[in-house]
Amino acid sequence: MADEYPAVEQRLGRHLTEWVGQWPPLADGITVVGDPARLQPTWDGSIRKLLGVGNGTATIIAVPPPQADAVAAALSDGPDRAGLGDELGAILGTGPARFGAGVFRSTTDVDPTIEALGEWVTTQTSNLPPWLAPFNGPRLVARNNAGEVIASVGIKIHDRFGYEISVVTEAEARGRGFARRLVATAARWVLDDGAIPTYLHQPSNLASAHVAEAVGFADNGWTVHGLWPRS
Repeated sequence: MADEYPAVEQRLGRHLTEWVGQWPPLADGITVVGDPARLQPTWDGSIRKLLGVGNGTATIIAVPPPQADAVAAALSDGPDRAGLGDELGAILGTGPARFGAGVFRSTTDVDPTIEALGEWVTTQTSNLPPWLAPFNGPRLVARNNAGEVIASVGIKIHDRFGYEISVVTEAEARGRGFARRLVATAARWVLDDGAIPTYLHQPSNLASAHVAEAVGFADNGWTVHGLWPRS
């Protein structure tokens, strides 16, 4: 039981070891890890050949083992040079791409003053927002008096120890605290299930950052790294 449900302070490390193949980093800077999991389907069934997490001083980038040396060479001049995404896309066979970073947050301490909200739904149904369809975890929804979903959370179960929370509030319901209450409710559920709740967002998404901070997902300077196809 102790192995299945590790102490709360151990869960992030267990999750990241599963998610990016190695944790903690053994040296500052960027370390590229060959991880067979980068060739396996992820939470929504897609394969993400590059995934990284940084803690402010060190970053682990996980890629399929056959491409690890080539990716390490491409990143040897740093992560910000022009054309890097396209070069990595060519190495990994994903086509022209953009290499970027988002904000990575986790918490073990949800604000206890935030009231619970929402109805749990285990599978996608026709009356739920389509954006929730790909999620492999439960959905948490808030409805108006007419029964329409006005705010919702999807949970991505990355592995046994790490569940990521995503939230969307419909335009007419924004600014009323629904997202904050749903995220807090979902984060408590994740902790009760023996995992660590994580919350990722773009640095420019100030509304999402505000929700995260209010719930207890502090910004500790951690980052998430990925490779996205050019639109």
